[in-house]
Amino acid sequence: MVKSQVVKRSVVVGGHKTSVSLEEAFWNGMKTIAAERGRTLSELVGEIDAERKQGNLSSAIRLFVLGHYKSRAAEVGDQLEQAAYPLNAH
Repeated sequence: MVKSQVVKRSVVVGGHKTSVSLEEAFWNGMKTIAAERGRTLSELVGEIDAERKQGNLSSAIRLFVLGHYKSRAAEVGDQLEQAAYPLNAH
């Protein structure tokens, strides 16, 4: 059985220090997304925290990262389809 590599880190959200437990892959995704958006990790976590409707912060972050990469995959798929069938472009 593979052990989950959950890493607990402290971040400042809204001026308050809190700890968040996420798998390393999600931390890496968050770092990449924050860099792409010109934000710090704490700023990005703060935005996610402010927008979440329910659930805990770790779950909200996982869903955010998943949504980000699903959107990216859809964009790439659309680009590939347009390249393959340029006359069908919308």
